[in-house]
Amino acid sequence: MVGLGRMGGAMAERLVRGGHKVTVYDASPQAVQASVGKGASGTRSLEKLINALRPPRTVWVMVPAGEATDKTVSALMPLMSRGDTLIEGGNSNYKESQKRAAAAGARGIDFLDAGTSGGIWGLENGYCLTVGGSEAAYQRNLPVFQTLAPAAGRGHCYAGSSGAGHFVKMVHNGIEYGMMQAMAEGFELLAAKGEFKLDLASLAENWRHSSVVRSWLLDLAAAALKDDPALESLTSHVDDSGEGRWTVQESVDLAVPTPVITAALQARFRSRQDNPFGGRMLAALRQQFGGHAVRKKE
Repeated sequence: MVGLGRMGGAMAERLVRGGHKVTVYDASPQAVQASVGKGASGTRSLEKLINALRPPRTVWVMVPAGEATDKTVSALMPLMSRGDTLIEGGNSNYKESQKRAAAAGARGIDFLDAGTSGGIWGLENGYCLTVGGSEAAYQRNLPVFQTLAPAAGRGHCYAGSSGAGHFVKMVHNGIEYGMMQAMAEGFELLAAKGEFKLDLASLAENWRHSSVVRSWLLDLAAAALKDDPALESLTSHVDDSGEGRWTVQESVDLAVPTPVITAALQARFRSRQDNPFGGRMLAALRQQFGGHAVRKKE
């Protein structure tokens, strides 16, 4: 396991619990020691990690998508041998995964792109994995995927050729954007109906049981509202990690309409703006053509 952030460390621990021998490396010695404390073996460099593994090796990379993944994969491939498997479990752009698979294949290394969902709850609940690349390599590493998954026969699947795993995870996250936005808008509407003095935490808890909209996201909403009923500890700033943008771009490229996902992505952009120019322009136009009152900046 390379990369022991919060999610990578939990994955390493789940593999150890499942009886696998796990050797880890991270740029942070503290992260390595944390995994060693859970039963893994620690190393101080990628070279030592590779040397500690017996061929054919399986190396799982769990670092942020983009430059960090590029550097890590590029550093690992010359150290690995023909017949080894390199699994990339971050949320990389599927086109980049296809390029990495081609580069690995030229060295005789199997590259699997594993879309990984489960977040910080994965240690206890398991991870949902969609894997692209060689089906033979997927089958060869099936014990790893089965251990990380929630239960036997659930939560992991072979998606298709190289890039398919990360493509599916990209669309999965696009769907997630839309579901989260719908939930956010619905609860905002409930909160705005002051005359009913609605208990949002109670409503969310009620919906969790036999409602059509029951889901893990609703479970999380109920937990958040229980801890902070008015969400006063938070701001409305919401980041996006890339998959929503890629999903929308893919919809444009394939001429497949995705209005809900697109609107959810745009809402995240708006959430980061303070007194946005577009809003001020709306106010200015309304004043110009109708003489409507506007609120001046103090």
